Amino acid sequence: MSLISLMGALEIGLIFALVALGVLISFRILNFPDLTADGSFPLGGAVAAIMIAGGQSPWLACAAAMLAGAAAGWVTAWLNVRLNILQLLASILVMIALYSINLRVMGAPNVALIGSPTVFSPLIGEVSERAMWVQPGVLAAIVVAAKLLLDAYFASQSGLAMRATGANPRMARAQGISTNRAILTGMALSNALIALGGALYVQTQGGADISMGVGTIVVGLAAVIIGETLIPSRSLWVITLATVLGAILYRLFIALALSADFIGLQAQDLNLVTAVLVGLALVLPTLKAKLRKTVKGNPA
Repeated sequence: MSLISLMGALEIGLIFALVALGVLISFRILNFPDLTADGSFPLGGAVAAIMIAGGQSPWLACAAAMLAGAAAGWVTAWLNVRLNILQLLASILVMIALYSINLRVMGAPNVALIGSPTVFSPLIGEVSERAMWVQPGVLAAIVVAAKLLLDAYFASQSGLAMRATGANPRMARAQGISTNRAILTGMALSNALIALGGALYVQTQGGADISMGVGTIVVGLAAVIIGETLIPSRSLWVITLATVLGAILYRLFIALALSADFIGLQAQDLNLVTAVLVGLALVLPTLKAKLRKTVKGNPA
């Protein structure tokens, strides 16, 4: 695999690390099966693309994308806690609605950003060769900041209440915690991070496309599971670190598989490779548990 391919995989992995952190909040911390990600990721990209194309600051576009993603997550949670719609069904409804909303936002199936300023532009300047190093560096700084802020939040009273809501809602309510508020806040935070990933993605790819969100939730889940398998821990700061590393490793695995000439895979095999890697990620925890039992049952 060439250096360009390696840095490109690292770049995409860092973007999807934000997605994975969002998925971690909904699936692991809140225990809320959420498919909104497949709609909020392109929503963040659409909002950012249309604002940047309109001459707005890329950082302001990222902030607006996060607000839009937070609104989408909040609506999913509201459908569940206020209208008693099943969690999975509520997220599917919002995901379907977001397809039309994204088209409305962009006004077309895609929006080009080639030549437009991005959050990376000030550091790249006129030397385009710098992009290979600058973009992963800026993305790494954003991911680290997001991880540290999440760690600090979940150590706060509000964050601990959210964690208690996901772990045992009945006990949380008995302790006076507003579980509905915790779910609304958590889902908004989750999809805000996912939308931020979408906003950064369109700036690295040179445009937004209506289909860019397909499979987002699968990638996010795979990153979480890979991270949990490689670095098992009960400490939240370790879990968030493992999630970030899982997202990066996931993209590196895909890049390696597609660049391995002896395997014979091509770009059109991306979904096949994704399905295989996700399947392995789902099976690994079970295999690991069986191996641990076998070792304990047959001591040397």
